[in-house]
Amino acid sequence: MTGADVRDAVCGMPVPGGRGLVARSLLREDAYRAIRDAIVDGTLAPGERLVDADLVEWLGVSRTPVREALARLEQAGLVQTKPGRYTMVSPLDVRAARNAQSVTAVMHELATREALPNLSATELDAMRTANRRFADALQRDDADAAIAADDDFHGVLVTASANDALREVLERYTPVLRRLERLRFSSLSGRDSVAQHERIIALCAAGDVDGAAAANRANWQTLAALIDDLAEAGGPAGP
Repeated sequence: MTGADVRDAVCGMPVPGGRGLVARSLLREDAYRAIRDAIVDGTLAPGERLVDADLVEWLGVSRTPVREALARLEQAGLVQTKPGRYTMVSPLDVRAARNAQSVTAVMHELATREALPNLSATELDAMRTANRRFADALQRDDADAAIAADDDFHGVLVTASANDALREVLERYTPVLRRLERLRFSSLSGRDSVAQHERIIALCAAGDVDGAAAANRANWQTLAALIDDLAEAGGPAGP
């Protein structure tokens, strides 16, 4: 077969199985993120029943991406189901929060270690900008904006680590903690994070891998106090 024959064969290859795959994938992801974000920001409250038909109408998609999204959210601990009876938003769970906190702290430490050797000045500037937005959001008592800025701040190192497995772990467990952080960033207890972020930036700029990694891990470990408060307030301990 000549080169022209190969090109003709490739160009004429039938692809019926591939039509629409990208669109369907985006629908699944969009449905997942929309429901996840509504749970994290409290629009869908702990204990609230989730009805497929209502979610389909809200999102404007078919039942399939909604059901797939709910299955992913159940794996992440944000949704609970009892087949044939109900699907609901998971209550705030102390044990699940502790587990998620310990895992995410280690993942962010690893992200720092893998990102820092090649971290650019542009990426450091992005961290500084995100922390300024974070501080401003806290001053305005805007918990949603604070969470978005905090995501952007830590996301610089996660992206720079170029570690897809690390990113997938964080994608699964971080939303469990973001529900708690809405409480933290709505109060004075979140203000300390601004200084902690500044320390992380300074250590990254100095090229101190061990120091920056430890500081990033410590920043996520401060959530332990919030989890303890939830436990003392009588929050669910988990199964």
